[in-house]
Amino acid sequence: MRGLVYLYTGEGEGKTTNAIGLAVRAVGHGFKAVVVQFLKGNPDIGEYKVQKKLAPLYEVHQFGSRHCIDLLHPRAEDREHARRALAFAKQALKQKPRILVLDEVNLAVAFGLVPKEEVLELMERVPPETVLVLTGRRAPKEFIERADLVTEMKLVKHPYQRGFMGRRGVEY
Repeated sequence: MRGLVYLYTGEGEGKTTNAIGLAVRAVGHGFKAVVVQFLKGNPDIGEYKVQKKLAPLYEVHQFGSRHCIDLLHPRAEDREHARRALAFAKQALKQKPRILVLDEVNLAVAFGLVPKEEVLELMERVPPETVLVLTGRRAPKEFIERADLVTEMKLVKHPYQRGFMGRRGVEY
């Protein structure tokens, strides 16, 4: 028996927010939740900052640079961050948290920063007490086929299209 895999993908907003919501729900019931952020290294975002208030049951570990990553031309540093994130996720899974989020792992795989096969292998090793959550645009079809729950976010309209910028406490 193995744990479940949830997958949030698509071009619409809400993938990370949905995953963080699951993590907070687990913490509310006294369970451990671990978030591993691929491609993200900005500690000034809400899901990172709230860990001080939800510790020790909620952890966020960022593996990325503070700068925006050019996914078409990633730097060696970006590849190394992504490899470290996957290695950390493998170790975190051994601790059997209720929720383990691999935030933006789909994009990391889509742009060749981490091997798809290693993530698929991780998906097969989820212990029964854990739900593994994968987020990010461009989820590989193999992830979609393997996941137990798949939600595709579809962009219908967004305030950015009218010139609104992201707001602290809402979009980050």
